[in-house]
This record gives sequence, structure tokens and C-alpha cells, in this order.
Amino acid sequence: MVEAARPNRMLGANRMKLGLFGMNCSGGMTMTKAPERWDPSWRNNAVAAKLADEAGLEFILPIARWLGYKGETDTEGTTFEALTWAAGLLAATEGISVFGTLHVGLIHPVFAAKQIVTDHHIGGGRFGLNMVSGWNEGEYAMFNVELLEHDERYVFTEEWLAIARRIWTSEEPFDFKGKYFDLKGVLAKPKPYGGQMPMLMSAGSSGAGRAFAVNNADCLFMAVLDVNKLPAEVAELRAATTGRRVGIYSSGHILTRATAKEAKDYYHYIVHENGDWEGAEHIVNIRIQGNNRSFPPEAIRQMKERHMAGIGSFPLVGSYDEVARTFKQLSDAGLDGMAVGLVNYIDEFPIVRDELLPRLERLGLRTPHRAA
Repeated sequence: MVEAARPNRMLGANRMKLGLFGMNCSGGMTMTKAPERWDPSWRNNAVAAKLADEAGLEFILPIARWLGYKGETDTEGTTFEALTWAAGLLAATEGISVFGTLHVGLIHPVFAAKQIVTDHHIGGGRFGLNMVSGWNEGEYAMFNVELLEHDERYVFTEEWLAIARRIWTSEEPFDFKGKYFDLKGVLAKPKPYGGQMPMLMSAGSSGAGRAFAVNNADCLFMAVLDVNKLPAEVAELRAATTGRRVGIYSSGHILTRATAKEAKDYYHYIVHENGDWEGAEHIVNIRIQGNNRSFPPEAIRQMKERHMAGIGSFPLVGSYDEVARTFKQLSDAGLDGMAVGLVNYIDEFPIVRDELLPRLERLGLRTPHRAA
């Protein structure tokens, strides 16, 4: 008898779905030397996850990182492996979805498919997979794995996912022969919990990355660089996913206080007084791959600031009211949700729960959460 999957908040009616992002990593989403910066101990992760679960947030999303960003803080240099971490948080929570982030080029699909199903059962169907095709050559060198040419990485990921899906659905052994895999007699049980596939997530800014996400993902993550251009970008993605509903999400970082001045002062404290400029320079150099001649010095400085404040994600900086209105603008532009980083996911969460969520409810973006 197949057990019925539990209700999935990711499929709920809230217009702006919210998740916590990156709390499995040292520093979380912030490259700062401020003493309150995030310590990713297991206890802290479990406490933050329960706070998010009890407040009705939809999901928790980890970062898969094998090498940190150096500097004085070495942000993301200490990390929990994402699929194992997800299993622990799924066992510790009741209703929130927990994603695992996986570099598909580093783990064989037969082994990974079994891990994923195990997480799916632990969470009663609440587990989702964030598929990463890879970009950091240093991390791949640690595994002695070749980092394929950019677009070819998505050819590999398509094949990897095709194998995993057959494992999750086939009741009889099967052979698979593709460009990268030649497998014999593949079979694995149990199947996913409740007869439903794990939710799939993918981020892609390039043409190949967007095409993969559009064709395969339930949740597509996109970078938001200009809110004014977002409606057209979302409309283009919606047009490409005609025939099925794909959730469109982005990542952001919240630095908010009661007044705009307090928020500005806190931003200055986190970035300008305590920012890890050495670490920011390291990550920006990786991102632009040394082609700094095409970036004006002021643009590079802004990139460093944005990485210190939130690892390059969209800034939600301002008063409680201003941040709530920004969420409304993002939602009106067509965004379904956002994964957010906080300077400290425990200390700052009461602001999210007691200040931001009620404002989002009054703006019609969310409904009050009723604990089961």
C-alpha cells in the first residue's frame, strides 16, 4: 500500500512563498566579521528550521559548497553536506519542505537516487532536490572530476536526471546507455514517498541553464538584477513553460530594521565596518574569471558590497514597511517566492515572523499560518 504524501506548502496558495537560504554554511549569506554572524552548528540549524516551520514558511534551501571564499571569514568554508543535512531537518520538522542541493557531476545517479528517496520518505514527501551542474573548477578538482564545457554540463545533467527518474518509476531492472553512462540491470526500491516524485529545483542564468530548468524543474531560480525588467523576464519564462506550472523564484538577503535610517546604519555596520573585503574580492574574481577590464572599478566595488551583504543575492534593505513593499513589487512582477539569507537566522527570525509576515499578509501576499 502506497502511503499518501502530506500537504506540500510549496504548492500552497501564498502568492509570495518564503524560504531560508544558506544556513548550512558558515556565515550563511553574509561575508562579515560582525560577531553575530551565523554559526552553522547543528543545534543552530535545527533551531532555525523549527522557527521557520512553526511560522509557516514554505521551504529551507542549502548551498552545496566544498571550498570556502577565503578572506578572514572564509564564508561557506564550513558546511554541512546538503542531503544528509536535509535528512536531519526533515526528521526535526513537521510541515516545511527541505531541499538538498547536489552537484550532479560529483555523485553517481544510482547512489544519489537512493539518497534522495530516503530523504523523501523521512520527510513524508517534503524533500526536494536542487540540481547544480557545477561552475567552480577548484571544487571539481578536489574530486578529480572534469568540469565539462558550460553547455555540455547540462547535457550531462539531463542524462543524469533521466536515469534517476527511471529509478524512481521502474518496477523492473533496466539498462541505460547514453553519452556519459552505460548501466546494466538498474533497479532500486523503495520508490518515492506517496507515489509522488521529489520536487525538482534548478537555477540557470545562461541559455542552456534556463532551457534545462524550463524543461525539467518544478521550481526555477533566477537572478533579479533590475526589478523594473523583471516582469518581462518572468513573462518570457512563463511563455517557455506553456503546458505546465513552474514556480519562479529568486534569492535575496534581508537587512531590515524599524526605520530606514536604522536599516541603513545596520547595513553600514555589516558591510563597511565589518565586511570581509578580502573574501569579497576572492569571490568576485571567481565570478568574473579575471575579466575585470570589462567592469568599471565602481561596478566591481558594488559587486563586492553585494557579496558581503548577501553573496550577490537581491538586497532587501530598508525599514519593515519598505522591505514588505519590495516583496509586493517582486510578486506583482510575477515572482512566486524567494529564498532569503539573514545575518543570523535565529536572532533575526523574530523580525521576519513578527514584523514582515504580518505586513505581507496585509498586502495580500500571504495568509496567516495556522499550526496543525
